[in-house]
Amino acid sequence: MRYQTGQVSLLGGKAQLNTGAGLRYLDATGAQQVIVSQWGNPPEAAEDVLGMIVPAGLDPSTKQGWGVVITESKDGHVSDKDAAGIKYDELMRTMQAATAEDNQAREEAGFGTVSLVGWADQPRYDAATHKMYWAKELAFSDSPGDHTLNYAVRVLGRDNVLELNAVAGMAQLPQIKRDMAAVLKQVSFTPGARYEDFNSGTDKVATYGLAGLLGVAAAKKVGLLAGALLFLKKGWVLVLAALGGLGRLLGRRARG
Repeated sequence: MRYQTGQVSLLGGKAQLNTGAGLRYLDATGAQQVIVSQWGNPPEAAEDVLGMIVPAGLDPSTKQGWGVVITESKDGHVSDKDAAGIKYDELMRTMQAATAEDNQAREEAGFGTVSLVGWADQPRYDAATHKMYWAKELAFSDSPGDHTLNYAVRVLGRDNVLELNAVAGMAQLPQIKRDMAAVLKQVSFTPGARYEDFNSGTDKVATYGLAGLLGVAAAKKVGLLAGALLFLKKGWVLVLAALGGLGRLLGRRARG
């Protein structure tokens, strides 16, 4: 696979990423190869992937390997006006209830259940850069005692949102927090596509605010944890990202 380092253009130049020290980038083709061929997920699961960030010196196909998958939400401009009023504990209870409700459908379809344990790192929003990040702790019935970490970053743009997620075991929380902090600083929209470039007269507006990014809005549409649906590496540490078409991915987790 061909890895890139340094500055990388995303979305046809509307966004950019600088890998910085210790990270490297795979384009959509390389990311799809990892997700489908190495991690054993169905091809349609990787259709909307823009690329993947992986640590230098680690093969993403190995047990120790991990990656941050980049996707785009095209729901429109997400306003941050609700930032100061979000009650994160209340949101967590709402998402836990939605997850529990969805488990019945998962069981009927022959899949294991999922429990949303709580926040592994409570959400934080940087109003200056229009970036939000958080982490959730998940438990799968087919992996008792082995809880999963879902670490998410959202970058608000003029009429879209960049979505980045890294998923690993809870034991990797310190490493993931460190590496995701570096990623957070290195990804941004370019002039003309930034949050502050929004034109209310012409640009599409999302039907939800920051609370929706955490999973509430999409959860009402597709169930489970919007923004936290997972792919699994075949029997290895699991790593991945929220994807745009969550509905079609519901329950499609691959395990070797």
